[in-house]
Amino acid sequence: MRFDWDRKKARSNARKHGLSFEEGATVFYDPFSATFDDPDHSDDEGRFITVGYSSRNRLCVVVHTEREGTLRIISAR
Repeated sequence: MRFDWDRKKARSNARKHGLSFEEGATVFYDPFSATFDDPDHSDDEGRFITVGYSSRNRLCVVVHTEREGTLRIISAR
């Protein structure tokens, strides 16, 4: 699985929510994670919300999209 994100947004997210995008990306390896469509927040690309436990055993909510086979993380809380 490949991940991508905006570095400036990742730094801001870590300060604001106390969760790095690196840790947020680990929720995709949680076998019990759940992914939902998020049509209210984007008109031009599919946007999704995944809820799951990170590798540090913290419950996380990750907003993401898919671009060219890569998961692009937008937010992690």
